[in-house]
Order: sequence, then C-alpha cells, then structure tokens
Amino acid sequence: MSEWQKTNWRNKPRVQMPDYLDQEALNAVESQLSNYPPLVFAGEARNLKAKLAAASRGEAFLLQGGDCAESFAQFSADGIRDTFKVMLQMAMVLTFGAKVPVIKVGRMAGQFAKPRSAPTETVDGVELPSYRGDIINDLDFTSEARIPDPSKMLQAYTQAAATLNLLRAFSTGGYADVHQVHSWTLGFTEGEKASRYREMAARISDALDFMSAAGLDSAVSHDLRTVDFYTSHEGLLLEYEEALTRLDSTSGNWLAGSGHMIWIGDRTRQTDGAHVEFCRGVLNPIGLKCGPTTSAEDLKVLMAKLNPENEAGRLTLIARFGAGSVGDHLPRLIKAVEEEGANVVWSCDPMHGNTIKSATGYKTRPFDSVLREVREFFEVHAAEGTIPGGVHFEMTGQDVTECTGGLYALSDEDLSSRYHTACDPRLNASQSLELAFLVAEELVKRRTDGAAVAAQ
Repeated sequence: MSEWQKTNWRNKPRVQMPDYLDQEALNAVESQLSNYPPLVFAGEARNLKAKLAAASRGEAFLLQGGDCAESFAQFSADGIRDTFKVMLQMAMVLTFGAKVPVIKVGRMAGQFAKPRSAPTETVDGVELPSYRGDIINDLDFTSEARIPDPSKMLQAYTQAAATLNLLRAFSTGGYADVHQVHSWTLGFTEGEKASRYREMAARISDALDFMSAAGLDSAVSHDLRTVDFYTSHEGLLLEYEEALTRLDSTSGNWLAGSGHMIWIGDRTRQTDGAHVEFCRGVLNPIGLKCGPTTSAEDLKVLMAKLNPENEAGRLTLIARFGAGSVGDHLPRLIKAVEEEGANVVWSCDPMHGNTIKSATGYKTRPFDSVLREVREFFEVHAAEGTIPGGVHFEMTGQDVTECTGGLYALSDEDLSSRYHTACDPRLNASQSLELAFLVAEELVKRRTDGAAVAAQ
C-alpha cells in the first residue's frame, strides 16, 4: 500500500457527499481535526480483525448493531447505556446458540452521516436538499438548516469521543458482568408472551450455575466481568475520515482513526469511486454492503481492491437483499467468492431491504420480514456449505415504536406514539432481544444439523 495516500480519494468520482459552500471554513475544520487524537488505535483494529478472521472460519460470530444515524439532540449517557445493555443481552443469547464467542461491534461513536435515495426532498410543494445526518446538516425543514456546515464535524468528533469513553468504562467497570446481563434477560422472558424463550434462558441459567458451583466463575472472573466492544460506522464523509487518518508507527500502515471498523454502503461501492479508494488503503477491518444490484464481476474487483492480500478478517460482506430475495442473489455472490478463493465474513443485514411505508404514512420495517431474511440467509449458507458469520441490525435500547410486529405486535397505528428516528426505523429493545433468541435458534439448528451430517 506504499503508493496509497489518504488524499487519493479526492481524485476519484464522489457520490453521496455534500458540496460545502465555504471552502475556507472546511479547510479550517479539517486542519483542526487533523491535530486531534485518533478516536481508536491500531492495536484495537488489529484485534478486531483477528476476531473477524475467527468468524470467517465459524469460530466466532459477529453481532453488529446500533443507531441508524446518531443524533446530536438525542445524545445522552442513558441512550448509550441502554443500547450497550441490549447489545450485551443479544450477545449472551447468541453465544449460547452459536457456542462460539460473539464479537460485539456497535454502530456507535461515528454513525452520523447517511446516504439518501434522492438529493432533495419535497414537503407541501417545497423542495429542499435532503437531510444527510447531523455531521453534515440539520433535520429541520428550512433552507438554512439544510446547508452543509463543516463545523458539525467537530461536534461529531466530540460526541464520538464522549461515547467511546463511556463505552470503555461500561466494558471494563463491571457493568458488563455476565450474571448481571443474564438477570436483565430473565426479566424479558418472564412475560407470558415470551414463554417460548424461557427454556433457552433457563438453560443459560443452568450453565452459569454450574460454572459457579464448579468454582469456574471465580477462576475466570475478569473474563466474565468485562467485554471487548468495538465501534463502527459507514465511512461516508471522507473529509472527516481523512482528517482522522493516522500513520501506525508499529506497522507503517494507515489507520482510519474514526472507528474500529468502517463500511462502504450499497450506494457508494463504485469500483473506481472515492469511497473504495479511501477504504482500500487503511488497515481497519472493512465492511462492504452487497445489495441486489451487486454483480459478481464487481464483487470480484472490489474484493481484489479492498483485500489484495486476501487477509482473513479484513473484509466483511454485509448482505442486504430483502425478504424473499436472498435466494435470488446470495448464491451467485457466494459463488463469486468461492471462485476467487477469497477470505470473507458473511454477515446479514435484514433491515435495509425491508423498509416500507405504513398505512399511516410512517417509514417502517415489519419484524416478520426482518426475521424472514435472516432465516433465508442461514438457509442459503446451509445449502451452499458456507459459513454465516454474523448479523447487522439497526436497533436502539430505547422503547421506540418504529418497526411493526414483534412480541408486543406493534401495529401501523402504534408507530406514531414513540417514533423518534431521524432517518430509518430501528428495532426497539424488546424486538432486538427477541430477534437474538430467534437467531440463536437458527444457530442451534445449524449446529445440530451439522452434527447430524458429521455422524452419518
């Protein structure tokens, strides 16, 4: 990568990025950010890459989840804690199902910019530039609010730093104790509607009780009280990404210092585009969203560009096709990967292909469609003999009403009561944990089926 420079992307076609009107102000912000400490460190990114390499072999499982788009206005310690708490609960249930370590990666501390389906939006006959996330412009529907403001990058950095600080404290300060996490999960399964999950929760309790009786939990108490938690976001705003990119003195490679893992969206994965050019040169694990329009030929080019050394754990392919369409697209992409002999982690994003408009006018995602896409993802991998390495959800620890269905059967009429997202609908805490139980059932089924095949 010696020929790569962090500014190279500026010579490539750019999409889904703002045109700043005040170049002098933009230059000043970039200069200021370039002097700030990186938010993450190269050793952390390498550790995550090693864990993802294990996921590519079926020896670990990736849980990636968090906000659609982090908000400046809704930023709070309670919000960070609640999402972190649900992620821990989901991870515990998935660990039991997969019988392998679960890699916990939040869509947090950097998920501020959003690609949009159109550059403008119209309300009551008034057309304005689209809202692109708090790091770029404001949600208010006024011409002034929609002007890209480079100073918002500084606020995003400050919020990301504060978020990371709290996440690190939660991860190592006892809040993540496995017994405490399980007690939260038991509260979820006590209700009559959650009876189907009670048996799995009871089996987790039995496992923890056995460890305690055997004296194992005291012997490994540090591991049971702390977790490794990583951050990720879509590397969309490249001025911000470049300003936080640092040279790693131990390896001589470049680190995207904005987060442990960054991904390229389905709208920005052009093989000759700015986003691929930037991401190919940093040492971080990279995610690549793969939608229905991803061709096998493009995927082969992208894999060669983003992971030329075919390094395990470097590249995660995040499949997002929509319920009912996984079988139409995933097998041909798996074939492309197999033909290249590429090392990848396969992850399922069942959110972005299942967005609809409700009868009441709200953008939503039916829980049943989300679950169906996850099941189809596992079914295709079982048929192809490949490894389903992870899941990727837009979710929150808050009690929002943004996705319909789930344990409490949220309806279209319920959406208006607590619809808080600035962009896309998120699973709430209950739906997230329910989905973890359902994914765990798929993992148990896969493990059981695999054992049966091996025994024949």
